[in-house]
Amino acid sequence: MTTTDRTGPLTLERMRADVAKLVGEAPEDVGDDDNLMDLGLDSMRVLGLVMAWGEHGIALEFSHLAEHTTLAGWWQVVQGLQRDTPA
Repeated sequence: MTTTDRTGPLTLERMRADVAKLVGEAPEDVGDDDNLMDLGLDSMRVLGLVMAWGEHGIALEFSHLAEHTTLAGWWQVVQGLQRDTPA
């Protein structure tokens, strides 16, 4: 489903690339404040991203991302979870 690199922390660039791949866009065409649902991301694809990104060792859940519709919002969630996850 995604080509997430599972080594090291999840990055905004990795998230952008994974989202772009799922919606058939180039990563540079997915802006931080774009509504991801308007780009074509649906709940099943979001669930796939949650599962793939969770393999980075963070306790990411679908509900965390469902509260936000932008990459910037998702990144804030991920940063908070990464801070709360012991190294």
